[in-house]
Amino acid sequence: MKCLVVDDSKMSRMMIKKIIGNAHPDWEIREAADGQQAVDAAKGEELDVILLDYNMPIMDGGKAAEVLRPLFPDAKIAFLTANIQDSIKELAVKLKIDFIPKPITEQKVLQYVG
Repeated sequence: MKCLVVDDSKMSRMMIKKIIGNAHPDWEIREAADGQQAVDAAKGEELDVILLDYNMPIMDGGKAAEVLRPLFPDAKIAFLTANIQDSIKELAVKLKIDFIPKPITEQKVLQYVG
């Protein structure tokens, strides 16, 4: 399995990678610091899980999701964000992705990734 963790906070990326890595040591976990890096990192890849922060510089998680969802129609994709506005939740529904509110917890991440 391949997972892409996208968050402008290095600490958040490290926490998510540690949680997933401990539960699934055989997974390949990539990371990106913004939406543009995520789109670039995804080119030529076969990703199974993508966790996206929403508020990020350069390209936000919403714009990244608009690009990534059609490229990975079978992947589990979720906003993992502190931005819990209804408009963000509605965007997630529209893009056919999931929504996980921060704070990041082991339970939330593992419940989602399996």
